[in-house]
Amino acid sequence: MNYSWARCFFLVIVCLSLLACEQPKPLPNILFIAVDDLKPLLGAYGDTSVISPNIDRIASEGVVFLNNHCQQALCGPTRASLLTGLYPDQIQVWGFKRQIREVSFPVVTIPQYFKEQGYHTVGISKIFDYRNVDSGKDSISWSEPHFPNSADPIEPYFPEATGPVVGYFYQSLLAKSKWDSLRQNDPKTTSSPDGYLHKIIKPACEALDLPDHAYKDGIFALRAIEDLKRLSQGNQPFFLAVGFERPHLPYTAPKRYWDLYNRDEIQLADYQQRAIDDLDFAYTNSGSIKSYTDEEGNFIYRKLGDGALLTDHEQRKLIHGYKASVSYIDVQVGKIIQQLEELQLRDHTIVVIWGDHGYHMYDHSIWGKSTNFEQATRSPLIITGGGISPRKIQVATEFTDLFPTLCELAGLDAPDHLSGESLVDLMRGKRDVVKGYAISQFQRGDLMGYAIRDDRFRYVEWVQEGRHVNALSQLDQVV
Repeated sequence: MNYSWARCFFLVIVCLSLLACEQPKPLPNILFIAVDDLKPLLGAYGDTSVISPNIDRIASEGVVFLNNHCQQALCGPTRASLLTGLYPDQIQVWGFKRQIREVSFPVVTIPQYFKEQGYHTVGISKIFDYRNVDSGKDSISWSEPHFPNSADPIEPYFPEATGPVVGYFYQSLLAKSKWDSLRQNDPKTTSSPDGYLHKIIKPACEALDLPDHAYKDGIFALRAIEDLKRLSQGNQPFFLAVGFERPHLPYTAPKRYWDLYNRDEIQLADYQQRAIDDLDFAYTNSGSIKSYTDEEGNFIYRKLGDGALLTDHEQRKLIHGYKASVSYIDVQVGKIIQQLEELQLRDHTIVVIWGDHGYHMYDHSIWGKSTNFEQATRSPLIITGGGISPRKIQVATEFTDLFPTLCELAGLDAPDHLSGESLVDLMRGKRDVVKGYAISQFQRGDLMGYAIRDDRFRYVEWVQEGRHVNALSQLDQVV
């Protein structure tokens, strides 16, 4: 009798153990942070001139991809490529005139795929470029309306004492003063002060003594904190995507972030000329900076007597503004991570921080992106969580690899059609290289330039329109 009881008890224990083993692991949460125009100008990437302690701390706990590259150094195409896991030639988004779902085959985005796998997906601010998706910021990708929207606007979040910004500025009083003067001289003027601000006086920099949430990015952090609290109460894993708009021009950040830096100590780019005998179409005319002015409405980007386009003074001011904006965003990221930790979700959340492309800071006389040069394509990518130990990876990687990497970290099968490869074995130290190269591209008229970057070299080839779709597969065979 005792033997039979013991035998039954043993069988019950074995069955319970087997059932426990068969229970699937809960899916990890995903916190997906996109930072507009952020180049690898961070302490985590070895730049000691920038104050970014929050992102640096996150990086110290995860994997930093030191030689990561975007597929096209322009907001719309690079985001379309990263979020679909396809090259620009495949998604056929090379600018802002096409939407990602205009191609002839079904498109699946990262948040859409995770939503289909049981995730509750939430989007805040700029994840996709709004010009390449529908009015719902690619509605199919999200479990609820993307913030902000007409039913859930941003305006109530602004401090009552300041009110909302005009575009990205609080210089509206200055604009109104100049507009009033203009009206006195020309009564037929129909522009509004806001229109005047954007068309006539458009400061590249603004440093006012304001709270963080007087600007939009501070509000996006507050909204992300609210959403984390709400999502933590749900019964689904979440995919929370938060987009920050700085350090994109204009450099508008509260004054205390400007005060972190001494402008006189800011170093300018070492090489400010074009390469001898280089191809003109390899360069860009730095389009966006040309529309910005100083506080008096004078364009800061202009042909000078020595052939330069930006004075040393304006370069330092712009670099100062960029770094202040990075520090401002760093604090917003820190607030979100702090909330994640207070909710005790950090250990069960994969955190991804990425900047959509690199940025020229007047090296080669370029201010901005839109080239195949290293400064424009090299982009930050930091991933923590998933049981991965801290590591810095030097081999070349690219943004098309992020989709399959997130799938594997979450324990999901990746879609078969993706162009990238999972980097998880690289992150775990099981492999020294996955592909070992990255492909970027940029169009100039009827020419398309393709850049291949490996651990040591960058090779760029320009091909005529009509040949470039085939060129991508040929380059892939070469490497």
